[in-house]
Amino acid sequence: MAKPKDPNPRATLRGGLPDRYLTPDDIAEVFEVPLETVYQWRKKRTGPPGFRVGKHLRYDPADVRAYVDQRKHADATAA
Repeated sequence: MAKPKDPNPRATLRGGLPDRYLTPDDIAEVFEVPLETVYQWRKKRTGPPGFRVGKHLRYDPADVRAYVDQRKHADATAA
């Protein structure tokens, strides 16, 4: 039996938290930004917090959701 394809990260975040950690490619897709932007966010500590598993960068979906909520709240209070 074939393994189902990974779900779309954007749809997954809207519908609930995925059962896997997100990759930088997933983050770029979720926010519709170039992959280089994701790495710049990490370097400048301005994007969602990530962590390393060996040499691989991963993002906890709960942290990404919290980052989005924080940004939405910051934008709402600044307006």
